[in-house]
Amino acid sequence: MERSKRVVLVSHCILNQNTVVLPLARAKGAYKDIVKEVMNADIGIHQLPCPEYRYLGLKRESMTKEQYEDSRFRNINKDIALDTVNIIKEYIDNEYEVIGIIGINESPTCSISGEKGILMEELINIIIKENIKLNYIDVPTDYHDGTMSEKFIKELRNFIK
Repeated sequence: MERSKRVVLVSHCILNQNTVVLPLARAKGAYKDIVKEVMNADIGIHQLPCPEYRYLGLKRESMTKEQYEDSRFRNINKDIALDTVNIIKEYIDNEYEVIGIIGINESPTCSISGEKGILMEELINIIIKENIKLNYIDVPTDYHDGTMSEKFIKELRNFIK
């Protein structure tokens, strides 16, 4: 089978809402509508690790970006960001199209638009330094799986074209 050689990087919880802080999960498992759109476009999905899960596990409390801001957590995010950039370079060096990154709006780690989350700050800073051109989109805070937020799904379709 011939590969599409197209891939998108996604925040961890897009594929696994089980790691989201209670009661903030907005799907039973993965965001099916988002995953279906990406799969229907024959795009591979590369899941980013969840820094919050790595740092505090499943039974963590909901925290703000400011509450997460300490050197240990920042270093976890830097390590993930460096590893992710190496992964992106590997795809690019092997003639893959890296569509971009899908984040989670208002996440203390994975927000891209507005105030960036800690992981996305680290990741995008390295991407810029490495002169890598990527597109970015955030899943909006009002998105719930199965509701088919048509506005966001249209944005997603344009993003993955």
